[in-house]
Amino acid sequence: MCGIVGYHGPRETAAVLIEGLKRLEYRGYDSAGISVLAEDGLKTVKRAGKIKVLQEALQDGLQGRCGIGHTRWATHGEVSEANAHPHMDASGEFSVVHNGIIENCEALRERLQLDGVKFQSQTDSEVIVHLIAKLYRESLEQAVRDTLYMLKGTYGIAVMTSREPGKIVGARYGSPLVLGIGDGEILLASDVTALLAYTRQAVYLQDGEMVIIDDTGYKTRDFHDRIVKKQIELIDWELEQIERLGYRHYMEKEIREQPDAVRRALGGRIDREACSAHLGGLELTPQQLRSIERIRVIAAGTSYHAGMVGGYLIEQIAGIPSFTEIASEIRYRNPVVEPNSLYIAVSQSGETADTLSAMRELRRKGAKVLGMCNVVGSTIARESDGGVYLHSGPEIAVASTKAFTSQLSIFYLLALLFARMHHYSIADGQSFIADLQRIPEQISEILQRSEAIRELAGRYAGYGSMLFLGRGLQYPVALEGALKLKEISYIHAEGCSAAEIKHGPIALVGPDVPCVFLAPDDSLREKSISNMMEVKSRHGRVIAVVTEGDREIEAIADDVIPVPRTSGIMYPFLTVVPLQLFSYYCALERGCDVDQPRNLAKSVTVE
Repeated sequence: MCGIVGYHGPRETAAVLIEGLKRLEYRGYDSAGISVLAEDGLKTVKRAGKIKVLQEALQDGLQGRCGIGHTRWATHGEVSEANAHPHMDASGEFSVVHNGIIENCEALRERLQLDGVKFQSQTDSEVIVHLIAKLYRESLEQAVRDTLYMLKGTYGIAVMTSREPGKIVGARYGSPLVLGIGDGEILLASDVTALLAYTRQAVYLQDGEMVIIDDTGYKTRDFHDRIVKKQIELIDWELEQIERLGYRHYMEKEIREQPDAVRRALGGRIDREACSAHLGGLELTPQQLRSIERIRVIAAGTSYHAGMVGGYLIEQIAGIPSFTEIASEIRYRNPVVEPNSLYIAVSQSGETADTLSAMRELRRKGAKVLGMCNVVGSTIARESDGGVYLHSGPEIAVASTKAFTSQLSIFYLLALLFARMHHYSIADGQSFIADLQRIPEQISEILQRSEAIRELAGRYAGYGSMLFLGRGLQYPVALEGALKLKEISYIHAEGCSAAEIKHGPIALVGPDVPCVFLAPDDSLREKSISNMMEVKSRHGRVIAVVTEGDREIEAIADDVIPVPRTSGIMYPFLTVVPLQLFSYYCALERGCDVDQPRNLAKSVTVE
């Protein structure tokens, strides 16, 4: 993986491809390249490193009528020019870019080598172009189709050949592809952000579908060559939303967008008359909702942590047993689907490979699965039985921030909906809604104090390891805080339940391992204070995120970060924001690439 762009139209092809690849930089990558169909055949330029290195290699220009480009995030083979995409066959007549993983690539490679094919890279992707060249007769789409029958794994591909000038063939199975329909031009990409500079009209390919782009327009077919009728859909993001707008980094911009992101997630979904929530996309009747006996959340990474908060909250206020599980573990565990259970698949992109595969396995077994994602038209949104969009706007930085608080917003609405169907009173619902609607303003208060958090990060950025500790609803927030710090600053960080510190992590405690405690004024605050004292007695440094005015903890901790006062169950919204800022400023202090941290990709579309 990571990013695909294709173009057919009157503009300067190389410039369009480069612009599209730049829009996909946020997904993470280590090399880039383009192929353009020129008058004298396919011309390919690729380089290890950033797109600016590729641009420098293109200074002499690369003229042509159509082309394909790719940013690669290494899976098979080291970071090198040879392993960068596009890949060419031996004749130089075929070019392929590929997202995904070909699981049977070694067997295919051995078979091709017996036929005399010499490979130029270590990648699994190169087998695709050699197979297409070998199977080509008179039709590129037929050669692609015949090749796909031989592949095991996941792929989003775009293919060109000099034998059929002006044609691009794309195919999808497990890795996203979307068409952009412009005025006399057609684009192909793995993400709509690459299209927004040229069009807001999109056609989303589904698994098992192909597109053939040529001078006449485009045709969509399935892998059996049957016509597939597709609707053109409007991309609901504006180009300005994917710009930095004066911020130094996308991550900083997205942290500061959270008050509005939470407002959008809540907008139109609060039922004041019933003191409940209205989530029409669930596709469940009130009777079906009342019959739910347990809830299981499936997710990965930051979405998993948001799901943990959601599961804890639903169980606490609605009395429905709720569990959150790592999607990659579910998909191979032969999960047992229990009657009257509701599953919720959570993914910012809606394309997370492990979550999508787990969702499909559960649905095969008869489970009802709802999707919670941010990207309209994404695979999880289309294949789930119902669901909810976050409406948080595009999230560009690899480290997720506003998606987390937007996911919390939806989980809190779900919890309110279920609680009101069970034992929550009207007064309980009114109080919950009032507290929830104050959250955006309270997040804004924290953001206004960011300079103090910057100063704190300056004092701690030199440490090599930190512990993040919380209890109850703050435990998942501790996990998220540790994840953010390690993702972008490369400081080793471990999140754990503060109650578990005595069962192992306390062995790490000492002057060189600061402990970040999440200890707002909730029902477990006193327990957290006891854990802080255990750390202090071992000469550990304590940073505490507390409710403003907490003099007792201020006297114990080495440093405190105050957050506004709210009800106990609402604190996850507020305690996570200082951790995001702390991680961001630590990364700046250490000179790290905040938006594109090493080895990471924004949307993990492979196992």
